[in-house]
Amino acid sequence: MTRMWGGRYAGDIDARMWRFNASIGVDMRLASVDVQGSQAYVRALGRAGLITPAEMQALEEGLALIAAEIERGEFQPASGDEDIHTAVERRLGELIGALAGKLHTGRSRNDQVATDIRLWMLQALPALGQDLRAVQAVILANAEAHLDVLMPGYTHLQPAMPVRYSHWLLSFFWMLNRDHGRLQDLLTRVDQSPLGAAALAGNTYGVDREWLAQELGMRAVLENSMDAVSARDVLLEALSWGAILGTHLSRLAEDLIIYSSAEFGFVRLAERYTTGSSIMPQKRNPDSLELVRGKSGRLIGNLTRLLVTVKGIPSTYDKDLQEDKEPLFDTVDTLSDLLPIVSGVLESLELRPQAMRAALSDAMLATDLADYVVRRGVPFREAHHIVGQAVRLAEERVCALADLALEDYRSLWPGFEPDLYDALSYEGSVESHTARGGTARAAVLQQIGHARRELEQD
Repeated sequence: MTRMWGGRYAGDIDARMWRFNASIGVDMRLASVDVQGSQAYVRALGRAGLITPAEMQALEEGLALIAAEIERGEFQPASGDEDIHTAVERRLGELIGALAGKLHTGRSRNDQVATDIRLWMLQALPALGQDLRAVQAVILANAEAHLDVLMPGYTHLQPAMPVRYSHWLLSFFWMLNRDHGRLQDLLTRVDQSPLGAAALAGNTYGVDREWLAQELGMRAVLENSMDAVSARDVLLEALSWGAILGTHLSRLAEDLIIYSSAEFGFVRLAERYTTGSSIMPQKRNPDSLELVRGKSGRLIGNLTRLLVTVKGIPSTYDKDLQEDKEPLFDTVDTLSDLLPIVSGVLESLELRPQAMRAALSDAMLATDLADYVVRRGVPFREAHHIVGQAVRLAEERVCALADLALEDYRSLWPGFEPDLYDALSYEGSVESHTARGGTARAAVLQQIGHARRELEQD
């Protein structure tokens, strides 16, 4: 079997080594962008006078036929194809003959694969950005529809203060909004062409790399040829982005799993986003959310996998980098599955406002009571201590803060007046948090307005 690098070999390599070395099973997904890069490179060769107009036409026509085969799902690798690059060149030779050998003039698989990966990312990642925006849109609509529903806010998973459900939900809008911003920023660094860097030292045939980048629709070229063929930081950045996004989705899933439990009962998942038990007929398991939570670990693993791979390789291209595509493809595939599921869960989510309200207790109003004392000139640390004593007293008497008599409060601090009971109001509590980003109605409406403008920017 003829290899594109086989000239200096007296014999063939071990069959097991061939299978170990080949990547065609993974990088077939790069077929269309590989042809796209080759089409641009053919035109660059023609522009540099390295092939005749007739040769350029023949090469372009052959590549167009391959592109059509790929589009129709008819392009298949042969047993001797090492990777997608050799598969395309082999097929081109079948279509137009020996002229196909000129396609590789001044080009290496090193700059070829680096270009393919970036072109693939530029096509695949924006779709994830759209899916992410869809989740944000559902969050925004849900928050608007349930603006005034109150629920406990938690720290350490312990009841802390009353908040609006809309306020809690919008916290995830802003996490995801930063994720969307990170993606847009990432794409500017992906959008740089390595093509023309050859193996490592650059192109010797006068190929215009800036013109090539324009032909590929890319905004710039990578400045250094050695960096161009070995740089995988944009892949790491994409995997990091995916891992961060995954952790945010996992946190949302975790909250909803807890809130959908019988013990909380704040929300109920639609049946189509749950599964049953093989042994317990009554079960409705939140498997959709558990998988969202579980697959975030997969996304983190993909990042770790490539970080460990690239951390110790020497300069320029090394075969270790063949391991870069699987984690990238898996992260994109995983997020392509996750994001629509999250949208569907949120869109179909049934709220139980009564259960949320019932979970409120006036112990959550202790901070508001401390604020009452502070507004009467007491330092906050002292006010915190006074109210802490009131909480302890209520616990000892197994009663609510509102059930303590005025005399009980005055025994702790003489400045208490009858209006202290006005502070023990859930609505009053949430409405007191008026600063930007707070849970007061006006502050949440301000958030909603800002969120809507973020979505309208796209």
